[in-house]
Amino acid sequence: MQPGELVDLSGETCLPGLIDTHTHVLLQGDITAEDYDVQLLKQSPSYRAIVGGVRAGQALRYGFTTIRDLETEGAGYADVDIKRAIERGYIAGPRMRVATRALDVTGAYPLQGYAPGMDVPHGVQLVDGPDEARKAVREQISYGADWIKVYVDRGYHLKDPNAAAADLVLDDVPTFTPEELSAIVDEAHREGHPVAAHAMGLQGVHNAVVAGVDSVEHGDYIAPSDMQMMVAKDIWLVPTTYVLDYVAKGRAAAGNAVWLKMITVHQETFRRALKAGVKIAFGTDVGGFDWNIDPAIEFGLMVRDGMTPPQAIRAGTSEAAKLLRMDADVGELAPGRFADVVAVKGDPTKDVTVLEHVDWVMKGGVVQ
Repeated sequence: MQPGELVDLSGETCLPGLIDTHTHVLLQGDITAEDYDVQLLKQSPSYRAIVGGVRAGQALRYGFTTIRDLETEGAGYADVDIKRAIERGYIAGPRMRVATRALDVTGAYPLQGYAPGMDVPHGVQLVDGPDEARKAVREQISYGADWIKVYVDRGYHLKDPNAAAADLVLDDVPTFTPEELSAIVDEAHREGHPVAAHAMGLQGVHNAVVAGVDSVEHGDYIAPSDMQMMVAKDIWLVPTTYVLDYVAKGRAAAGNAVWLKMITVHQETFRRALKAGVKIAFGTDVGGFDWNIDPAIEFGLMVRDGMTPPQAIRAGTSEAAKLLRMDADVGELAPGRFADVVAVKGDPTKDVTVLEHVDWVMKGGVVQ
């Protein structure tokens, strides 16, 4: 497209560039533990960074002009390099906010199950104790982290598997102690950086909310009292519905049947959160599922679970921009914002699934 060239989009619907607040450009799907192990054990960080750059370009072609990439899953600080390569014009991709290595405690995150004493890589930075936690936050920020990500729970199970759908409670095993988690949040906030918490079950969500994280990722089960606290503290929920549907069958087939019921728990939680006024932003966890599936599939699931199409669209534009603290620049078509525009055939306010077929993308005034 040349300066002054006219583009006729009168037959399409134009929207602000889409925003996905939970992606993994350095992860290429991990239905099974073996899929994940291959990526960490058999693929070099350099190879993964090259593929990650390709995935960033793919996200842009899908219409996502801004993404928050929530950790590298064992690829170090490669997300910072991909972000910089995009900013410097070496490769095409969305604007990125990155979380680098993420944090978890010893014994809680893959790779696991190898012989004692065997030194294998892990998908996170392992920290134990408040002092190590603060040091890790400082280190990640010094190397370019925009967000700090923490894994606050694991070991998911239902308190009463036979309860009615509306009464199912997903319990969990907390990872960080309250003192460790408070140290992470305090250190990140002291340095002006927000914190995202992978939190899926009762105790993990509670600990994250009490500590004052900025976003709860997944939030499969959130107790009513914790929803009230999220509203009071302006803590966002990023539900990532599709990835749960995607991985649940594979994990159930591997003997972990709780994942199938987690789908029901998640749907009930989403509806309750919407009713309670919890702030919800669009995020998909793409990379946890195949990048060849358009992440915009999430929009339809948000509508299925209770949002109106306009609410879902706002979750992936103006609301997502607020979560990322970028709403002065992106998320709306308005004077003073970046010229991030996508176009689709049809009316997404009536059928939000048309966003799975973006056919024209502009980022920063440049047609992609």
